[in-house]
Amino acid sequence: MKDCNQCGKCCIKYGGGDLAATKEEIGLWELFNPDIFEYVRNNEIWFDPESGERLKRCPFLEVVPKKTPLAPDKYTCSIYLNRPQDCRHYPSLIDEMVRDECEMIEIIDLKNPKKAQKNLDLLMKDSRYSSF
Repeated sequence: MKDCNQCGKCCIKYGGGDLAATKEEIGLWELFNPDIFEYVRNNEIWFDPESGERLKRCPFLEVVPKKTPLAPDKYTCSIYLNRPQDCRHYPSLIDEMVRDECEMIEIIDLKNPKKAQKNLDLLMKDSRYSSF
């Protein structure tokens, strides 16, 4: 499995209403991160603070400045340390990565998905619980 190359596919795909935040996370944002909390409506995340409309993607996903004009886009999260659990736990399963066309997956991972899952669990150990 490759290291994450910051392609942003996961954040772009799930940033338009497919993510949730816990009531605890929302409460902490309200108290300590009002700049994040302003994007919350009725305990759901990523709404425009002015219009109240749901955003099509996470407002905290930022494009990293390119080193060369032809370089592929890379993304970063401006609330990485305060991101929702849904974000912290992704990716959780090899099947999920395949479905989402995650660029971390390699052919060898597809040939031995159980081993790949163990590798993924190791990579993600600081973010979530193991699936095994």
